[in-house]
Amino acid sequence: MTNQAPPALLPHLWKSALAAGLLAIILGALVLWRPAAAIFVTAIFFGAYLLVTGISQLVLAFSVRSSFGGRALLFISGAASLILAILCFVNFQNSIDLLAIWIGVGFIFRGVSTVMSSISDPSLPGRIWEIVIGVISVIAGIVMFAAPMEGLVAVTQVTGVILIVIGVFEIVAAWGIRKATTGATPPSIESIP
Repeated sequence: MTNQAPPALLPHLWKSALAAGLLAIILGALVLWRPAAAIFVTAIFFGAYLLVTGISQLVLAFSVRSSFGGRALLFISGAASLILAILCFVNFQNSIDLLAIWIGVGFIFRGVSTVMSSISDPSLPGRIWEIVIGVISVIAGIVMFAAPMEGLVAVTQVTGVILIVIGVFEIVAAWGIRKATTGATPPSIESIP
């Protein structure tokens, strides 16, 4: 016997989707309005991330039953993360620069791996586009090294736009959920004061 009744909280799901959409739009607008503040907050969280991962890797280095090489790598990685975290908290400009380097290295690694895999597999569908994406990714990584603050501002602004777009779609989905669960029609633009 199957139960066809919707879950009790389903009729209220539209409210959380609407709230998430509104918050995404507000956050996206704030990021676009004050990208430097968003970068500053992200840099603080980046320093905290390095601190937490450094401590956890040091603990793992002394507690796992692994080969000496594996534990040594965990110890070196953990110690490096702790040193970088300390540098981040001593001077927030260091944190911003390290964040830019981190993102730049990620772009370069992704770009090089994408180009190399696309070149080595001639049967790959969309191979040319993958090569183009890889080259653009490498260029983006180089830009992050050459102009870290400008690169971070560009990444931040793109993130702001993405948040606003996600927020709009979340709000549209909320009205769709509301209509589907309650049978109500969403308010029209004319009915909103």
